[in-house]
Amino acid sequence: MILPTLRQLQYLVAVVDLRHFGQAAQRCFVTQSTLSAGIQDLEHILGAALIERTKRKVLPTPLGRDIAAQAKDVLNRAESLVDAAKGDTLPLSGRFRLGVIPTIGPFVLPWVLPELRHAYPDLRLYLREEQTARLLENLQSGDLDAALLALPYELGGMESVVLAEDPFWVACPKDHSLVRSVGKGAAIDAGAILVDDLLLLEDGHCLRDHALSACHLEDAKKRPEAFQATSLLTLVQMVANGLGVTFLPEIALNSEIVRTADIVVRPLGGTSAPRYLGLVWRRSSRHKKEMNLLADFLRRALADFNAKYPAGDLPSKKSERRS
Repeated sequence: MILPTLRQLQYLVAVVDLRHFGQAAQRCFVTQSTLSAGIQDLEHILGAALIERTKRKVLPTPLGRDIAAQAKDVLNRAESLVDAAKGDTLPLSGRFRLGVIPTIGPFVLPWVLPELRHAYPDLRLYLREEQTARLLENLQSGDLDAALLALPYELGGMESVVLAEDPFWVACPKDHSLVRSVGKGAAIDAGAILVDDLLLLEDGHCLRDHALSACHLEDAKKRPEAFQATSLLTLVQMVANGLGVTFLPEIALNSEIVRTADIVVRPLGGTSAPRYLGLVWRRSSRHKKEMNLLADFLRRALADFNAKYPAGDLPSKKSERRS
């Protein structure tokens, strides 16, 4: 029996993903004729058509899509064999695919990644930024090795470890009544925030649900909103323009988008609970030892950052916002 080669499977996956022979050839670092010949050989081995070829477009057949999905699993397992062999002699080396959500990545990765590259120079880290639900799907399918998420969240049987606590703060326009009603630098109680004054991220961002749950504002989830932001940057700009108040995670406070904004940021008081930064991976992962090693590294890196730059202590171009 003649079996397909891994290279032929790579060619098929690239064509099915991109629906373009030229782009698929570029991804595989071969000529288009080499890729086309490889897929024809694969079709001959399997005795079935996998790709419909026309002058205008490239379409996978139903069987081609099914074979490509299975091929991804085969290719992932093949890479895992190589990475597992390397991991036995050199921890955190080879390919590692890490997912991260948008309300963590921009604020944590710039600090962590240089230190990680220095500590593990043989690690080939591939990053993907998506919302939590999508990252968990990618983890389950094997397209990711681990994900950096905000907890609590229903993980569907995944393993996880908490890396750091991430309390919520309140961001207000400088002249907002909430700022005037409390003392200098004092916390703002969640109960003092009017639901109609609250600006939130759109549905799908776990930060939205975490903030509302932490502040016991469950009714705000049902409130029809004229506008919902797609990013923390948009929220901060809306607050700076006097359109309302919002919640920010502590990890975002020392970022440029917050430090340079014309806003006031105060701790969130009352009985509010923080969210937690966590590393998540499949229970079936062969890399549990490396997952725990990475978690320990991230935990230390985050603790070092918090010790060096306590929330709100970085110099700001808008220093009066901390008043």
